[in-house]
Formats: sequence, C-alpha cells, structure tokens
Amino acid sequence: MDIPVVWFAVVAFFWVGYLVLEGFDFGVGMLSPFVGRTDGQRQAVLRTIGPVWDGNEVWLVVAVGLPFAVFPQWYAALFSAFYLPALAVLVALVGRGVALEFRGKRDDVRWHRRCDAAVAVGSFVPAVVWGAVLGTLVQGLPVDARGTYAGGPVVVDGWPGLSGAVALLGLCAFHGAVFLALRTTGVLQVRALRTARLAGPVAVVAVVAFLAYVQLARGDVVSAVTGVGAVLAVAAALVAVWRRRDGWAFAGTALGIALTVVTVFVALFPAVVPSTLDPGWTLTVESTVASPYALRTMTVVAGILLPFVLAYQGWSYWVFRRRVVAP
Repeated sequence: MDIPVVWFAVVAFFWVGYLVLEGFDFGVGMLSPFVGRTDGQRQAVLRTIGPVWDGNEVWLVVAVGLPFAVFPQWYAALFSAFYLPALAVLVALVGRGVALEFRGKRDDVRWHRRCDAAVAVGSFVPAVVWGAVLGTLVQGLPVDARGTYAGGPVVVDGWPGLSGAVALLGLCAFHGAVFLALRTTGVLQVRALRTARLAGPVAVVAVVAFLAYVQLARGDVVSAVTGVGAVLAVAAALVAVWRRRDGWAFAGTALGIALTVVTVFVALFPAVVPSTLDPGWTLTVESTVASPYALRTMTVVAGILLPFVLAYQGWSYWVFRRRVVAP
C-alpha cells in the first residue's frame, strides 16, 4: 500500500476517534440542562466528562494538523472554504472549555447557569458544523485547475450540509445520552435513558437520510457496506437501550459514529476535495501529498508518539470509569 494512502487512512482514523470521543462530550453538554434539573444535578452531569473532555480535544488538534503536514494542498483548500465554520467551532470550544473549567470557581447559581448555557451552546455548535462540513465535502467545492479554492466563504446550506448536520447532531445527542446512562445512577440515569429512547429513533432516521445521500452522490460497494453497518449499529444501540444494556448501547453508538465517518472517507477516496467546477480538477490523495521527506519524517514521529497517546487515553478512561452519583 502506498504511503500517501496510509496517511489518508491515518487522517480518517483521527477524525473517527475525535468524533467518537468528543461525540459523547457534545451530547452530554447539549443534554446537561435537560437531564440535570437542579444545579447539583447539572454539576454531576458535567462531572461525567470532566476528566476526559480536554484529552478528547487533542484528537481534533491532530486531525486538523496532520493534513497541514502531510496533505498541504488539501488543508489549504479546506480552510479557504470553511474558515468561517472553523472560526465558529473554535469560539464555541473555547467558550465551552472556559465554562467547564470555571463553573465551580464561584458559589453563585447565576454564574453556574451562564456556564451551563455556554457548555450547551459550545457543544451544539461543533456537532452541527462538523456534520455540515462532512455533507458539504461530499457534495464538493469549487476547486480550479490550479488546485486552489475558487469560491467565497462557504455558507453550509442545501441538502448535503443540512443532512450531515442533523445526522451528526442526532448521533451526538444519542451517544451522549447513552454515555450518561452508563456513567450515572438514580434519577439522572432514568432521565438519560428516557432521553436516549427519544434521541435514538431520530438518530437512526437522520443517519439513513445522510448516508443515502453519500451513497447516491459518490458511493461504491465498500461505502455501501460501511453505511449499512453504521445504520445497523445505531439501531442495535437503540435496542440495547430499551433492554437496559448500557455498555452494549454505548458500543453501538460509538460504532455508529465511527462507521458514518468511515463511510464519508471511503466514498470520497481517492478524492479528498471533489471539484464542482470540473471533475478533472478534483484534489486527490496523490495530487495533494507532501514531499517524500516530509512523509518519512511524519511516519517516524507518528510511530513513536501515537502509541503513547493511545495508551494515555485508555488509562484515563480506565481510571475514571466509575459512575457519578448526583447529590
């Protein structure tokens, strides 16, 4: 297998990891005002992601940074098009991070409510934006003969962006509700399960609609298999929720998000940015790859650092695996 193809798979792996791990962070943040009815209950809800949310964001740094080093022309085209959505995500994540860190610094209910609102908005915006970006990327961007972005700031609209946004939003809400059911007890767990039973059917329908578009637009046999797998995983998670199998439900939502993202990357390959101006101007893995020296350097660095990152991530989840009890 060619090294550029391997690096394309590595980039896809980090986007999968980011959206699976941050997916339940986003879900918990969005649902915290509804699952937690009192100040203490909302604090307990946010404690479920307290030890891990910042580590999960490291995956975004790597997922965005890798194309800059390995596929610079891909990176340039994407951020020329999506700099406004990227700015919205950055502001939302900064606001969410500040709210999570400083919520407990003041013993003031009004301060807590403002922080809770910032967490909810800061979780909602990235879920919507990343889903819309995935859908719009499948549709394609106006890339010219020089391989540069030839359009203005992308306003994510139309069916591709809308279906991607709703699909990822529904998946994150379902994923977060299942995570809360897995990590809480008592009344919080009951509300989380009730929320999961409502969010699950929405997620299934939204994923079916989005992946149907992906398949019709750019799909092949492999993307059809992964797309069907994604739908089945989310549906199985819903069945597990009704049967009170929290662990299996969480595995199902995680697999559903993972296979949804994989389906997008598989459908795009070997393209990385389809051109809506001329199919011959489409940016591909081979046409956007960096120099051989850069690839070799990045391969060595990743081979050394990646095992440590994965080991630390696994250790942190193991240490903080116990359920959170509401006051």
